[in-house]
Amino acid sequence: MAKKTSSSKSSKLPPRTSKLAAATAEEAMPTEQPALEEQTSIEETKAQQRLLNIFGDTFKDVLGADDFNTVLQRVKQALFNRDFEAAFGSEQFLEVYAARWSPARALCYSRVFNQITGDLEPLLLTAAAGDTGDAYNDEAERGRASPTVDAGEEEWEESTKKHATTDNTLKVFAIGGGAAEIVAFGEYLRGATSNVAGDITLLDVGPWGEVVEKLHTGLTTPPVLSKYASAAAKAANAALVEPATRLRSTFMQQDILQLDSDSLSNFLGKTPVIITMLFTLNELYTSGGIKLTTAFLRNLSVAIPTSSLLLVVDSPGSYSEAAVGKEAKKYPMQWLLDHTLLQTDKLPSEGCTWEKLKSHDSIWFRLGEGLRYPIALQDMRYQMHLYCANPRPSD
Repeated sequence: MAKKTSSSKSSKLPPRTSKLAAATAEEAMPTEQPALEEQTSIEETKAQQRLLNIFGDTFKDVLGADDFNTVLQRVKQALFNRDFEAAFGSEQFLEVYAARWSPARALCYSRVFNQITGDLEPLLLTAAAGDTGDAYNDEAERGRASPTVDAGEEEWEESTKKHATTDNTLKVFAIGGGAAEIVAFGEYLRGATSNVAGDITLLDVGPWGEVVEKLHTGLTTPPVLSKYASAAAKAANAALVEPATRLRSTFMQQDILQLDSDSLSNFLGKTPVIITMLFTLNELYTSGGIKLTTAFLRNLSVAIPTSSLLLVVDSPGSYSEAAVGKEAKKYPMQWLLDHTLLQTDKLPSEGCTWEKLKSHDSIWFRLGEGLRYPIALQDMRYQMHLYCANPRPSD
């Protein structure tokens, strides 16, 4: 039974660390607001159970292993010590992490995607037939999870050309993305019209490629039924995402803070995308440093295609604060983000301007009643901000 308890700040693999850089900021910081409460409908609870089933089936052997709790405690200790190399240094640890912490995150992210569905619709693209190349017409290649990309831009560009899409496609670039992001995106596709396809690129410094590939298979393959299943159950059995060609996923092992604007531009392409940083931005600020993270956001403002979206979800309030300067004065992540993106004079002149479309300081995500999962899951609280990249007005 999925137990519901209050959540605490959870650790996420950060970028390669650097010394915190000093910054100055005089504007008043926002105060934390009471958390919003969101109700879970019966239909959403059913959808949540389907996603939990995918995690449960994908990591069945992991969850049922005799040493699961022992390994879980080792992962928790490594995270507590911020020893991320140890926490994510083996496939066993990665799978235990994904089985334990990713399910609740995926359910939460799925709700967020549902809340911004109207904002995502303008991003759907129809590629010109002459720009797609011949390789994508090979059904053996369409919809397949691509291999981990860690050999640099040339391999990524070649992969992108090979898998160019002809459908109405939503492109997602998930910074710090992994197990939770791909499953939440699969649920978004399930609820979209049948002519909508999805192309998600997940980027993180940890080696999450095999975990992502296993979940991709779980999303696009019908679940295995008991031999005693009824004829009606067998007839209704289907994958979450059908046909499998509707979902393409690519994992890239990369430190986002080491990419300049040209590299980001090559990765993002020229068509509108949604960039997600889900429980990632605060780690960039605190572990990567204010200076590098601010530089990344400014580079992103140059590289991002016009009309693209930036979605930021993170811990609320004091859980998302970064220390600045010799006195280590703490500033909320949301304030740092707005300070960088919404002051046009502080952005590169060749880049976009940003418009904030949605913003919530604190929202409770509570699991639906009666959910089933082999281990206890937790409710969680989060903040959410959605920005749109607009063209800079010409002089």
